[in-house]
Amino acid sequence: MIPLALPRFTKVASETQAKGRSKKLAPLGILFGIVGLLLFAYFVRNAGVGRILEGIQRLGFGFLLVIAISSIRHIVRALAWSKCVEQPYRLRFRDAFASRLMGDALGNITPFVSMVVSEPSKAVFARRHVPLMVGLSAIALENIFYSLSVIVFIFSGIMALLLSFPLPGPLRYASFGALIVTAGLLPLGYLVLYKQWRFLSGFMSFLKKRGLARAEKSIPRAQQMEDRIYGFYQRNRRQFLPIFLLEVCFHLAGTAEIFVTLSFISDVAPTLLAAFILESVNRVINVVFKFIPFRLGVDEGGSEAVAKVLGFTRSIGTTLAIVRKSRDIFWTGVGLVLMIRRGLSPAAVLQEEENISEPAA
Repeated sequence: MIPLALPRFTKVASETQAKGRSKKLAPLGILFGIVGLLLFAYFVRNAGVGRILEGIQRLGFGFLLVIAISSIRHIVRALAWSKCVEQPYRLRFRDAFASRLMGDALGNITPFVSMVVSEPSKAVFARRHVPLMVGLSAIALENIFYSLSVIVFIFSGIMALLLSFPLPGPLRYASFGALIVTAGLLPLGYLVLYKQWRFLSGFMSFLKKRGLARAEKSIPRAQQMEDRIYGFYQRNRRQFLPIFLLEVCFHLAGTAEIFVTLSFISDVAPTLLAAFILESVNRVINVVFKFIPFRLGVDEGGSEAVAKVLGFTRSIGTTLAIVRKSRDIFWTGVGLVLMIRRGLSPAAVLQEEENISEPAA
């Protein structure tokens, strides 16, 4: 009886520990959610509810076109993830696409720790098709390529903004700050790959020395993941350009989505340059304010400020942010439906993520 009871006891203890962590983070998630809602209400009121509703009505069935274009963003990143899986393993596109949608949905409904939850959960969802560590290493690789593309895209967009438009003081200083940060990150990223610095296992070893017992169990998995990442770098250099170009397509699709949205909602004819700059600013907001659910408030405020500089009205910037948020809610809904169809729950997946740090069998 005792051997049979021990696994169940361990599972219950682990679930209790996970719930304890969730309870600790819940107040922060609620706090940021409330702050986001207050900012959202403030910017919507400033822009004018009537003008925003008018812009949404103008968009109408054009929202279906926005959804279609936004699907390209998920498609290219799913393809990039598939290309990061090495032989003899293979992750089919449709499985990568579904796992990506479910992971993003889980991240969107888990405020404050969305990035920490979203990416590992994609590997959990794909474990029926590839081993967990293979999927996890591949998603880490894909995120490296994506991060490099984000740095290049933000740098280019901010540079275009500074060179093409006169900016008010706060926005100009923020732009210079973003420019300096991105300019420093590119050579740093290259240096990390070239030198093969082992940050993850090194950090776990540091925690182990500080007396954190759980960190010792995570070291072998961290080393295994680093071996796969740096091994891919050495064995698959021909794949680098195709994967990177797929990530670039993600940003181009975002630019096209903004251009189409503005074509429907704005009296001022949009330009590709304006759409490009707005999408680069949107990337900055996504990176910096990932912890706020759906970037409530900050997306509206940032879009308002930049739209005004580009010659649009405040209401256009706010409407653009709301349309973007509606698109995110749509794809979150699709991801949750896929989870339900598989008989999964967010709590069950989060529990699986807890087990990632356990030693390999």
